[in-house]
Amino acid sequence: MFVPDGVPLDRALARTTHLAIGAHADDLEFFAWHGISACLDRDDRWFTGIVVTDGGGSPRAGAYADWTDARMIEERRAEQREAARIGRYSAMIQLGLPSAVVKDARDTRAERDLEHILRWVRPQVAYLHNPADRHDSHVAVLLRSLRALRAMPVEARPPTVYGCEVWRDLDWAVRSDRIELPAGDRPELQAELAAVFRTQIAGGKRYDLAVPARRVAHATFGDSHSVDGVGGVTLAVDLAPLVHDPEADPLAFALAMVDRLATDVRARFARTG
Repeated sequence: MFVPDGVPLDRALARTTHLAIGAHADDLEFFAWHGISACLDRDDRWFTGIVVTDGGGSPRAGAYADWTDARMIEERRAEQREAARIGRYSAMIQLGLPSAVVKDARDTRAERDLEHILRWVRPQVAYLHNPADRHDSHVAVLLRSLRALRAMPVEARPPTVYGCEVWRDLDWAVRSDRIELPAGDRPELQAELAAVFRTQIAGGKRYDLAVPARRVAHATFGDSHSVDGVGGVTLAVDLAPLVHDPEADPLAFALAMVDRLATDVRARFARTG
């Protein structure tokens, strides 16, 4: 647990208004910039991040090609803390669990850890992975996060919950399912945050180029009949129904989005064919 400005941890968690839970170091900076930005230079808003896995299985090349998993885990932990310092987070919590543990539905360690943290955090806004993501660890972290949020007292659950894109864009979702989170501000700070994750960028994954390019692409291709309104967009879906209804099924939620896309494609053919 890391608190960049050095206040006691319980205070850092209590003041949190925007919370993001991601699978890996760097996920938060790529999918929850909207929350990071909303809290910058504010005394009444604070962003806290939680990273669930240890990142030991990440791809590596170049200077990092021969690094052991243990060395990579330690470096990725340090990178994430540096990002928290640059982004002026309220707190940065790294659970350090192996991906295999998180993906095992029978293993409740991640869920228990998240529930423990959420006893002290009462966020107004939460950023999670989305249920149509194509990375197994991301979907697993989403499911553990949903269970932990559902375990909170009803009145303490965040009213706004975004499921954000990382692996698999959400531009395929029909317009009524998509939420456009502005993400074009402070490009220099965005670049500085991305550059922190040297083990990924120098190690063979150019997220520093791909993520801002995707944000710009979404801003341009989001609507064919209007000019670009913002410099960048992160796409998300509304997960509040899954948090506030314990009977709601995340799989059914995702498949319903796919069905609405199929209906949209059929309707377009009917109009033009």
